[in-house]
Amino acid sequence: MPISTKPNLTVRREHPFNAETPAERLVAAMTTPTADFYVRNHGSMPEPDTATHRLSVGGMVEKPLDLDLATLEKDFERREVRALMQCAGNRRRDLLAVAPVAGDPWGPGALGNADWSGVSLADVLKAAGVKEGKGLHVAIDCLDECEMDGETFTYGVSIPLEKAMHPLTLIATGMNGEALTREHGAPMRIVAPGFAGARNAKWVRAITVQDHPSDNPIQRTEYKLFPSEITAETADPAKGMTIEPMPLNSAICIPANHANLKEGRTTVAGWAVSGSHPIARVELSLDGGRSWLQTELENDTDHPWSWTLWSIEVPLCVGDHELVARAFDAAGQTQPSLSDDTWNYKGYLENAWHRVHVVVG
Repeated sequence: MPISTKPNLTVRREHPFNAETPAERLVAAMTTPTADFYVRNHGSMPEPDTATHRLSVGGMVEKPLDLDLATLEKDFERREVRALMQCAGNRRRDLLAVAPVAGDPWGPGALGNADWSGVSLADVLKAAGVKEGKGLHVAIDCLDECEMDGETFTYGVSIPLEKAMHPLTLIATGMNGEALTREHGAPMRIVAPGFAGARNAKWVRAITVQDHPSDNPIQRTEYKLFPSEITAETADPAKGMTIEPMPLNSAICIPANHANLKEGRTTVAGWAVSGSHPIARVELSLDGGRSWLQTELENDTDHPWSWTLWSIEVPLCVGDHELVARAFDAAGQTQPSLSDDTWNYKGYLENAWHRVHVVVG
């Protein structure tokens, strides 16, 4: 089946192929089935031969490595992590309601929670004799071909060496108990839990330890957060904040926006995520944020990089209602109330209260 005809996803763009998970599917289970998992591409979707694909490891290491998939899986301990992955543009559609922004109009479904398996990137770097130190970076070069501003190049990003050396930052070869699929980066990708999806590079072919971030255009100019007064014409990528960890966020998945509901008790459900501290509570308002109810949480306490699912049954009378969700983490932090407060011209990191309008009658 061609990737563009996948029935489980809502397609946001055909070329490159980008599609999100319908919101109601997200709350069906703690882990997102591979067929339901969002797909984010910046260019082509290569299909390398698993038997011949090789990974090089070099740069500031004592013993550069050249590994095929069989050697990678044979020589290094297999590790697993249940982790959320999320596009930095998730919920961008909410920012479009404030003012135009660049990028695909993602709803709240450009994320998913999966069981990833592979080998620890740290183990591979140690085998190469990595020279650890402050201010070092791990550049990741990939096979997918991108085009931007008339320039053609292969995708590449970097993550700080400290993140690369976390034992659960993986060179992943499996997802949800099966081998990676093509659209999710087969035969190997990076999984950097808590970091924006862009740093979880797919179709990896080379890893280089160096004293500066990647020079790739994706790293150099994309995924930069700017203040609201900055425009595409005035933006200086060197002054933008590089997006790595993702912020505290939540969304309503059921009911859908503009749903028509019957009077009576209704279940409201959604997700909550945090890049640093556990989710402590999620609150729901039935009146646009004037009063709040606490929801029931399904916390995946054995997997700290996982998301939290929440639900509540509420009475709804006849009329129009604005349902609003907000989350609090264990440090007492919460979300900003308005998308006006988070607007930026690239449409990144939207984490204002999530609002859904329903009609009961």
